[in-house]
Amino acid sequence: MKKLISFALLAIMGACHGIPSWDNDIEGNFNALWTILDQHYCFFDYKGLDWDAIGKEYRAQIKPDMEASEFFDVCSSMLDRLEDGHVNLSSPFAVSYYRKWWSDYPQNFDWRLIQEHYLEFDYTTGGGLSYKVLPQNVGYVRYDSFASSMGASFLDAMFLNLKECPGLIIDVRNNGGGDVTRVEQLVSRFLEDPIAAGAICHKTGPGHNDFSEPYTFYYEPEKNHVRWLRKVVVLTNRSTFSAANQFVAIMKSLPRVTIVGDRTGGGDGMPFSSSLPCGWSVRFSASPVYDPSGKLTEWGVEPSEGCRVDMDPDEALRGKDTILDFAVSLLAEK
Repeated sequence: MKKLISFALLAIMGACHGIPSWDNDIEGNFNALWTILDQHYCFFDYKGLDWDAIGKEYRAQIKPDMEASEFFDVCSSMLDRLEDGHVNLSSPFAVSYYRKWWSDYPQNFDWRLIQEHYLEFDYTTGGGLSYKVLPQNVGYVRYDSFASSMGASFLDAMFLNLKECPGLIIDVRNNGGGDVTRVEQLVSRFLEDPIAAGAICHKTGPGHNDFSEPYTFYYEPEKNHVRWLRKVVVLTNRSTFSAANQFVAIMKSLPRVTIVGDRTGGGDGMPFSSSLPCGWSVRFSASPVYDPSGKLTEWGVEPSEGCRVDMDPDEALRGKDTILDFAVSLLAEK
């Protein structure tokens, strides 16, 4: 993954096609925002977007004397058309954020329910990881954010404490991503051999299709620490995003892994930030990352065949997580 990070930095540097300047007024800032995205955003064709038409539509809404908050709202609405959770416009008074990648779907997760009815408020925690052996002799691991560090010694102890379990559940529902190096750190614990974990491209020019050839990156097994080479079920929902989405995509390619729950929220682009003349910043997907099969997962990763499951609201009222129960049943099978 260090190679991926280095390549991502090179990708951003390679995408700088000169530094144009704009006036620091309403029109200049709008043109700066539109052009930055036009030249550097990486999913226009993938999403079938006509950015010229979108720009024309929102340019007609700006006025030279409009308030900063009004201008911000127009720009935010334009950026929402990208339907990308990695796209944000940041000002001193607000940050825009596209939420419909998860807001129009069932949440399919209740951590309090799991703590109370499955873990009985008795579990081991370290960093962003929590784990316990369930009564069915199935290991349960909750990882809430790839922004939370994982110590190698803690992972060793966790896997050793779960060693009597024939199968393991990794719950990354509501995991919104974080540090992609931790994806490699965790995935390496489930590998027998090196794998091609995916590929990344970078922009080579201002055109929407100006990309380099995909650069493949590889993960190695963590042979100096404890590994888990038994069955694994990964639990997902629409709030599984960005680095967590990448984790699910790579884990799905492994032979002993099943993905259960809802399609992930996506978030497949390596994000980058740029500035407008007024000092506002815009963050956006700059480099597409492909999964091990060579596909983009910007729209999310589907569960394994036959494993699309929602939480039943009535069962949840009785303390039952039907997604977790489905996973337990898969691993408890003789």
